[in-house]
Amino acid sequence: MLPVLTALEMKKADLAAIEELHIGETRLMELAGRECLRIIQETLQHPDSLAGLSFLLVAGKGNNGGDGFVLARQLLNLEASVDLVLLYPETDLQGVNREGLATLEVYTAYTPNLRIFESHDEALPYVGETSYDILIDAIIGTGLRLTESKLELPSPLADGIELINTLREQTGALTLAVDVPSGLDATTGLAANPAIEADVTVTMAFLKTGLYLNEGPCRCGEVHVAEISIPSFLAEHSSTLLIDKEFAAEHFILREQASAKHTNGKVLIIAGSQTENSSMLGAAILSAKAAVKSGAGYVCLSVPIALASAIHIALPEVVVIGRDIDSIVEKAAWADAIIIGCGLGRDTEATDLVKQLLSRPEITQKKLILDADALYALSIVNASSLLKNCSDALLTPHYGEFSRLSGASVEEIAADPIEAARNYAGQNGVSILLKGAPTVIADPDGPVLLNTSGTEALATAGSGDVLAGIIVALAAKGADIVNAAAAASWFHGRAGDLASDVASLVSSGMVIDSLQQAFQEVFEVEEPL
Repeated sequence: MLPVLTALEMKKADLAAIEELHIGETRLMELAGRECLRIIQETLQHPDSLAGLSFLLVAGKGNNGGDGFVLARQLLNLEASVDLVLLYPETDLQGVNREGLATLEVYTAYTPNLRIFESHDEALPYVGETSYDILIDAIIGTGLRLTESKLELPSPLADGIELINTLREQTGALTLAVDVPSGLDATTGLAANPAIEADVTVTMAFLKTGLYLNEGPCRCGEVHVAEISIPSFLAEHSSTLLIDKEFAAEHFILREQASAKHTNGKVLIIAGSQTENSSMLGAAILSAKAAVKSGAGYVCLSVPIALASAIHIALPEVVVIGRDIDSIVEKAAWADAIIIGCGLGRDTEATDLVKQLLSRPEITQKKLILDADALYALSIVNASSLLKNCSDALLTPHYGEFSRLSGASVEEIAADPIEAARNYAGQNGVSILLKGAPTVIADPDGPVLLNTSGTEALATAGSGDVLAGIIVALAAKGADIVNAAAAASWFHGRAGDLASDVASLVSSGMVIDSLQQAFQEVFEVEEPL
């Protein structure tokens, strides 16, 4: 998995590369500029010369601007035309940044392809009359810290950002952000007003958490990681990792040739409900079917016994028991992993059942997924006292459910879901899968895992029930609860992608139907697993 760094973690890696490994700051900037050039060449499909192409580069006074100066020189070396807009006086630049600008100033004596404007106002009459192929944002980078979204940026930062955004809107020119779109917090993804709207972002050395949170995904466009000679071991202790296809495959345990059903994951799902006025049997069916489709060897479903016939018709592979507590506890002792909550209901009877179940060690000492209505029950009782009984529990809330559990507002959670999930996991000794875009998986001790597979296809009723079923199957087959949650979230997202070319038409049943294709794709097989 790739490390995903906060701005502070990236700053520490930068300093370690410079001070401990003696990789000079100038060398880092040279490599940053060279990588940006490489990606520009790939994007424009101009591998050798950029003659005839025109670039506007807007530079701030920090190292992001310094990277921009190197890139401008590299573009000129390939015969491109470059208009460089300085947002700050040259006297505000220091060290390698000032040296980079000084080199460009010498270039003006040798080539007509470079124009340097010493302010935003000086540039305005000229840039409006020029047609640019690419607009380059080298204004702020990772240096911005925001405590709230839409914070107003001052001039000249706002002037430079608005210049790029306006030209992009008016001309359709491609916008490339160096490291992080200016105006975006590299840690939280909160965006100031204004903030760059990039088509391509070339982020230095490692991915940043802000690229995946809040406004990050819609501001960054296509993200490329630039290799600038900062070794990966400087990010070994990063607090966040990005789940990938290889990780998902590693934690999907295949059946051994000589195995039997009881060695391939025994699952107990306590789900579904029926009253005089409503039924939530569908949630139970979706979670159980997803567990079956994810390769669990044996699935037992506890529902109100009057619903057994409907379950047998929908899922003949599944064993059904009723809601007798002794029967549930007996099956819990047998199971490898357990789900409580999908469509369980929110009446007093359902809440009392959750409390009763979480008082039994036969249940609390197993790999345990608490979903949906089990989370509701926890939110109206003393959750901490119940959760401390659990040795290996995963809670799977969406933002609303997590708000009820944690007491934080949805807005506070959304502002920094990574920290929200990490803090709750640490305080309560449980693992959290916080549903959203991205999905955040946190446990009390390890790094936070991010999943970015999937689209709005998963924003449909029953999607969470399907995810719970995949998690419990992977956990029952041998993956630890956190890895099962992380791998399941990746497969769930990928199945949603495969379900239809039109994301808005996808249903949860279609996601289940696409699971086999998602699993086969990962293992690159044509025959069923």
